[in-house]
Amino acid sequence: MTVKVPTPEQLKAVATEVGLSLTDTDIASFIGLIAGSVEAYNIVDAMPDELPPVKYPRTPGYRPAPEENKYNAWYWKSEVKGASSGKLKGKTVALKDNVMLAGVPMMNGAATLEGYVPEIDATIVTRMLDEGATILGKAHCEHFCLSGGSHTNSTGAVHNPHKMGYSAGGSSSGSGTLVGLGEVDMAIGGDQGGSIRMPASFCGIYGMKPTWGLVPYTGIMPIEIFVDHTGPMTATVADNALMLEVLAGDDGYDPRIKAPKVKPYTKALEADIKGLKIGVVKEGFGLPVSEKAVDAKVMEASKRFAKLGATVEEVSIPMHLVGPAIWTPIGTEGLAQTMMWGDGYGVSRPDLYVTSLMDKHHGWRSRANELSETTKLFTMLGTYIRNQHGSRYYGKAINLVRRLTAAYEKALASYDLLLMPTTPMKATRLPEPGCSREEYVARALEMIGNTAPFDLTHHPAMSIPCGMIDGLPAGCMLIGKHFDEPTIYRAAFAFEQSGDWKTF
Repeated sequence: MTVKVPTPEQLKAVATEVGLSLTDTDIASFIGLIAGSVEAYNIVDAMPDELPPVKYPRTPGYRPAPEENKYNAWYWKSEVKGASSGKLKGKTVALKDNVMLAGVPMMNGAATLEGYVPEIDATIVTRMLDEGATILGKAHCEHFCLSGGSHTNSTGAVHNPHKMGYSAGGSSSGSGTLVGLGEVDMAIGGDQGGSIRMPASFCGIYGMKPTWGLVPYTGIMPIEIFVDHTGPMTATVADNALMLEVLAGDDGYDPRIKAPKVKPYTKALEADIKGLKIGVVKEGFGLPVSEKAVDAKVMEASKRFAKLGATVEEVSIPMHLVGPAIWTPIGTEGLAQTMMWGDGYGVSRPDLYVTSLMDKHHGWRSRANELSETTKLFTMLGTYIRNQHGSRYYGKAINLVRRLTAAYEKALASYDLLLMPTTPMKATRLPEPGCSREEYVARALEMIGNTAPFDLTHHPAMSIPCGMIDGLPAGCMLIGKHFDEPTIYRAAFAFEQSGDWKTF
């Protein structure tokens, strides 16, 4: 690929786009001035890229047929065996399909990206393999990760492991289902509005959104740098803590990482939670979309924590209710400008840019009709706001995040953990093919009210299963102080050890 000096017609079009009125003489003058810069672009183009090496062999693998993939949770199967020993020896892992695995296809749920094959392993992939994990392949996720439901993937819906025809949650839908089915021990999820915790809630597994900047996002297709998180989804608390031990820490690439406080998470696993103080957040219950049965199960979970020795009290955080509104400009404008118009990365940050992904993703512009309805919605809204108002609302929302963070911090000054429902409802029925756009979008966004605020404030938050309702799980969310994942694990482990959650 080389950069060419623009033709007069091309530069006239650019001038019109940026609002310039140029004569033919002006155009000729600017083309002459541009030529020297184009030469610099081609010097850069001719140089080899600076990418990390791939350490472990793997097979190209295959896309499993429907009879091998009843729940449509797998995108691609490819076995990659890690080191001969390590913390994850004997553990099997599925990767959310926005995570790069060199030599293995990645589509991130989107038809426009299908056929892309990355040439690097994400940092977290290398870390798991270095500790002996066996990666079994890529799990389907939602279209560019823009759904809390599991019906937006271009290949079709992912089904709940407990009941076919019901949502697995999103956007880490396949990860939740594969762990829920027991086909893998562990899976990687991503979380910008709740996409680790929502499928964990719907699928009845443990999903941890770590503190922002604890786990490197390098080699994972971003949505928006301020809310990008990745973390573990597992069938047990012990496996979750073990996996986070392997994933956490600076990798020298990811600008999200500032000063991470990495801890031995498995040492926090103890059944004694006497003296722990838990605040039950009033505003997390009784939302307009809340199911009374889910609220009741989570309230029962809070009482179980009290029986286990914790001090449990109600706390009011009124600002929690405006968290989703504050998330909207950041999530919408961020994804439109960074993930869509910015070809997955945008500019102005010292990241590891995987230019092969940027080249492939750039092609969405000629195939926009193939985007999911949620991707169309957010891209159009974000573009409209940018054209009409610039970035002022994004900036103001970032400023307001400080106030939202302070509201949670005030409560966390009195309590070790906060507690509320992860999702206000259990898994919903998957929309029928051909449903209205309104229903499609509603099933994608209705469940994010309690999860999205903590992607903004960057507090660690974990969904733990706390009971069954009509054959489907309910999820309870525990929120801790920044980098205090150990306290969350301590409480979650005690809860898990107190009995079979399916009977609660």
